[in-house]
Amino acid sequence: MLPNPFEKECPTRQILDRIGDRWTVLIILTLADGPRRFTDIGKRVEGISQKVLTQTLQSLVRDGMLTRTAYAEIPPRVEYELTKLGRNLAETVAYLDRWAREHIDEVIKAREAYDGVNA
Repeated sequence: MLPNPFEKECPTRQILDRIGDRWTVLIILTLADGPRRFTDIGKRVEGISQKVLTQTLQSLVRDGMLTRTAYAEIPPRVEYELTKLGRNLAETVAYLDRWAREHIDEVIKAREAYDGVNA
């Protein structure tokens, strides 16, 4: 029997919280094109602090979505890459990204209509 996320103690809620986080979605989309260094990810995902980027990357590594590879170079180089599990998630997130891009104008119009009536 599959876990039921509607139950209070279901562990899938933790994963839904993780993949529902805006930073996770943007990081997964960033890494869909291949491995990147920490600073490259931070530049691509505008507005994320280094602290939040570090925490999110660590969580994604812990959850098995990313691998972290440290190279013994000077200066040190660390790259993050999607795992098989992460690539599978990236496919799903790409659909959400496409949906958001295709429907943003409708959402904005709906908000404006709502705000005009409820002002």
